[in-house]
Amino acid sequence: MCKKSFSLLVLVGAGLLSACVTINIYFPAAAAEKMADRLIDDIWQLDEPAEPKKDKESEVTP
Repeated sequence: MCKKSFSLLVLVGAGLLSACVTINIYFPAAAAEKMADRLIDDIWQLDEPAEPKKDKESEVTP
């Protein structure tokens, strides 16, 4: 019985220890901001809305 309770205690301890581990991912803020600015500039500089491309197969010839 003592061996089971020790195993349970170790298992619970390992679970609590692993719950305290966090993973932090850092994104370079300057690069992300630069890319966002470039994307916004590209969107605003469009003169005409993009027209959908027509496939040659979808066109009907008389």
